[in-house]
Amino acid sequence: MMTSQHITITAFANKLTALKQVRFSGRLLLKGPLGQEWTFYCYMGRIVYATGGIHPVRRWQRNLAAHCFNAGLHKLDQLKSMTDTSGLSADAVNTCWEYSLLCLWLQQQRITRDQVVRMIQSIILEVLFDVTQALHVTFQIQQEHPLSPQLVLIDAEQGVAEAQKIWNIWKTAKISDVFPDRAPLIKQPELLQQKTSATAYKSLTLLFDGQRSLRDISVQTKRNVTEVTRSLLPYIEAGLVELINIPDLPVPIGPTHQEKAPIQAAPKSPLIACVDDSPLVCQTMEKILTAVGYQFLAVQDSMRAIATLLSRKPELIFLDLVMPNTNGYEICTQLRKVSAFRETPIIILTGNDGIIDRVRAKVVGATDFLSKPVDAETVLAVANKYLKHLKNSSIVIG
Repeated sequence: MMTSQHITITAFANKLTALKQVRFSGRLLLKGPLGQEWTFYCYMGRIVYATGGIHPVRRWQRNLAAHCFNAGLHKLDQLKSMTDTSGLSADAVNTCWEYSLLCLWLQQQRITRDQVVRMIQSIILEVLFDVTQALHVTFQIQQEHPLSPQLVLIDAEQGVAEAQKIWNIWKTAKISDVFPDRAPLIKQPELLQQKTSATAYKSLTLLFDGQRSLRDISVQTKRNVTEVTRSLLPYIEAGLVELINIPDLPVPIGPTHQEKAPIQAAPKSPLIACVDDSPLVCQTMEKILTAVGYQFLAVQDSMRAIATLLSRKPELIFLDLVMPNTNGYEICTQLRKVSAFRETPIIILTGNDGIIDRVRAKVVGATDFLSKPVDAETVLAVANKYLKHLKNSSIVIG
């Protein structure tokens, strides 16, 4: 395996071109800034399958319903009777159960090759869109035997170009900070009922129940996901509907090769975010905080800071004062308007330690003020001060 590289989406596209030229077979492993992980399976420089991200199982079942069974999501429970993996080897299931099941069903003539091809094409495009929306990824190459048989071979360059087109449409619709795997939930039902007809309200309550992602709703209503998301904006801006994170569905494989239940993980340590356009500052903060057991989130794109923070909900935020396009005062003001961040400690970072900045920081709701350049002792003292009640026994702060 090659050493991981932190690259832009443009650089990722160039990597795919290079891998096509050398006819690479194996896996591409990507990690996004929000902790997402994606896997691309390649054969001779082309993409055979892709998986990972926030909702790999939801994505698989959603596309299975849309392309193979022409069924609504409410009928997906019927698929459970088909997911007996007794016809598969344990190695096939553990390598990529989604792809292995499609191969098995195709062999059993439960689905057609055309259906499988359309489904895989749609899945790969979804994953490429999510990678594009991430803007920056960590990239690794693992050379190994490819998935077999190769049901479809997607030209990587064409796939990236198509995903970029969809991303441009998404940005033009002014929803670039909205993640399509988030789920709409009615926040103020009584007010929404007053502002809509009885028929519309009934439909909205069925769809916006916090159980279906925007992509799920798109398939269920047979509407483009961009159109679905745009139609939600008035409700979101009015505070009637909010977008929330929802968990993935359980892996729907039969009992034959089920793995043992994992040991329950220990409680997670607090997550600390640093919003700063300087890679050096973020790297320094990460080294200081992760060394004592904290989770860390770096946010270098100020324009997407609020959306990223909403997605991860850190327990403490370090916020740079001076950044391109916006500043720490504006971001702090917006964060304090969000209920999830009204009590979150927000520490302003600045190289200008003046009284005016301190006063203004307090006015916009900042909790504290930290001068640059940062040092480990001061950063850990701040973390200890504001997160002492959340520390678990694995975190030791001097």
